[in-house]
Amino acid sequence: MLNALAGLVRRYSSPEFSVTHGGRVQTIAAGNYTVSGLSRHVRLGEFVAHKSATGIHLGEVVRVEQETVVVCPIEPGEPIGIHDTVIRKGAFRVAPTASWCGRTINALGEPIDGLGPLPQGEDRRSISNTAPPSMTRKRIEKGFSTGVRAIDIFAPLCLGQRLGIFAGSGVGKSTLLSMLARADAFDKVVIALVGERGREVREFIEDTLGENLAKSVAVVATSDESPMLRKMAPLTAVTIAEHYRDQGDNVLLIIDSVTRFAHAIREVATASGEPPIARGYPASVFTELPRLLERAGPGAEGAGTITAIISILVDGDNHNDPIADSTRGILDGHIVMERSLAEEGRYPPINPLASISRLARKAWTPDQEKLVSRLKSLIHRFEETRDLRLIGGYRPGGDPDLDMAIKQVPIIYDVLKQTPGEQPAADAFSDLAVALRNAAAQGAAPATRRG
Repeated sequence: MLNALAGLVRRYSSPEFSVTHGGRVQTIAAGNYTVSGLSRHVRLGEFVAHKSATGIHLGEVVRVEQETVVVCPIEPGEPIGIHDTVIRKGAFRVAPTASWCGRTINALGEPIDGLGPLPQGEDRRSISNTAPPSMTRKRIEKGFSTGVRAIDIFAPLCLGQRLGIFAGSGVGKSTLLSMLARADAFDKVVIALVGERGREVREFIEDTLGENLAKSVAVVATSDESPMLRKMAPLTAVTIAEHYRDQGDNVLLIIDSVTRFAHAIREVATASGEPPIARGYPASVFTELPRLLERAGPGAEGAGTITAIISILVDGDNHNDPIADSTRGILDGHIVMERSLAEEGRYPPINPLASISRLARKAWTPDQEKLVSRLKSLIHRFEETRDLRLIGGYRPGGDPDLDMAIKQVPIIYDVLKQTPGEQPAADAFSDLAVALRNAAAQGAAPATRRG
């Protein structure tokens, strides 16, 4: 039996892993199985290889006990039998190269685009890496244009920033992400599509990325794949982004969505026996979220940056649910998309008053900062008097600020409207200034108004 086990190790060893000890399947349950003989040799998060009747299948160690370990299989429906052989494989690693650009892969780093084998680089990285030490990271200093006017004016971004897009289902966050993916400020783009509809993957990659496809890598785990693959996809994506960052590139990392990443962690943790602590989420969710998000950002001096744009699906349009609330405190800003604005036909449906960039002052000039403060004041005045104006309780001339808001805010709203088919805005402030000047010259605001 020892000779057979040694032969199995030699045959199925892979450069992605370090192979050492083996064990046997003891019990099988829905979503996991236990293995004896590995407790002293494995650690949480390491991978094992299970030899079944249909071949070799991977699993992740999710719990370690005195005599057994609990393993969650990577592939759904894997045939598992009592006393099957299980071998420790160690940390899962990927080996990205520049030739991965233009390719679509799964969470295991395997190509799914039908374009042939994926070349392997020399830099083998564990997908469970930690963030760089805080005092070794360079400061964030430089802003860039996203081409989306609502963001460039009210919540501008900087290279190395981490931004969250908070929205309910069907509000348009994936559409907004597709617009942001076209920004030309980056050397590489890495996209993690987590729990997405299978039919949308090709549409996003082929239609949205366009010319940027040649510098992009897409990591895909669709909604019908196992929770382990949905959990691994963002980790694989950020590991690829780290490789490019350390090569000196400015990388755009898009994760859609981190909520489905949290759901996958919850499924795995619940199957391993971890109790929930907040609305059904176990504690490990709130441990894994910062570990993932902190890996994005600026690198060490001389390295590049990872600018992360993360979508957060707010359950029931509740922007204070546990995942949204936890993520908001980690990120460097958030964009709030509201269903009511989408129902009015205003796209992207971004609320400029609720959206914040914590690094906006590094992107604005002093004059732009004063202008945005004034614009927000006018929008707030316009919105808070909506009901009063609808019932005819306001007479022009009584409040100069409100008079100005009534004239200018509808123009501002029209300028912020943008569809994915439009060309990215080269200078959002100039577009706004031109619209306001034209309206002033005509002596009337556009016919399309809110309230």
